[in-house]
Amino acid sequence: MLKREIKLTEDGSHTIFIPELNEHYHSTHGAIQEAIHVYINTGLRFTDKNPIRILEIGFGTGLNAYLSLVEAETNKRLIEYHSIERYPVEEDQLKVLNYPQQIDFKNTGLFNKLHEVKWNQMCKVSDNFSLKKIEGDLKKINFKDKYDLIYFDAFAPDIQPELWSEEIFRKLYACSNTGAILVTYCSKGSVKRALRSSGFEVKRLAGPPGKHHILRATKIEDFNFDDQSEEI
Repeated sequence: MLKREIKLTEDGSHTIFIPELNEHYHSTHGAIQEAIHVYINTGLRFTDKNPIRILEIGFGTGLNAYLSLVEAETNKRLIEYHSIERYPVEEDQLKVLNYPQQIDFKNTGLFNKLHEVKWNQMCKVSDNFSLKKIEGDLKKINFKDKYDLIYFDAFAPDIQPELWSEEIFRKLYACSNTGAILVTYCSKGSVKRALRSSGFEVKRLAGPPGKHHILRATKIEDFNFDDQSEEI
């Protein structure tokens, strides 16, 4: 098992660092401000769909889930949240994370409740937020549900290149409702091309501090991968 270390980022919130991979779970410029910019402002607040079903790739520290829960309770949005994680963070490290203290929300106990939810079971965490944490490999999961919003928060392409492939994005396209959006912190050209080849319409947007750009991809309509011939 890879060693994980708790680190402080520039906005005062924690991230996790894996020395062997030289990889952080969140931006060192600010974990919370990055998550709010990429996933909440560019994703959840961009769509007015209510109720909404969200799929997250990479549960990690639970920060994106917690911010979404806060949004659900603050603005009375019904959220069904599914999150996939292949390598869950250990409980003793989760208890150290300072997100409840850094985020302005009165019911700080709900952060711990997120992590107490048993894997592979749907649980109602609060009045407006339900969570299903799925422990497994994205490549091997067959989706039965359709999603309105996808948080793509896997490790960077140079760490997990297999998750940033056209094959994976086609899979996510297939389990998305028409009009669904996918947001991610990574704006590499190869990622944009893979998303477009999978049928998504892709926009490059301004990133959070320390990052020039992020991506938001939209499923405009169902895409026929078998018939990609030009119209005459």
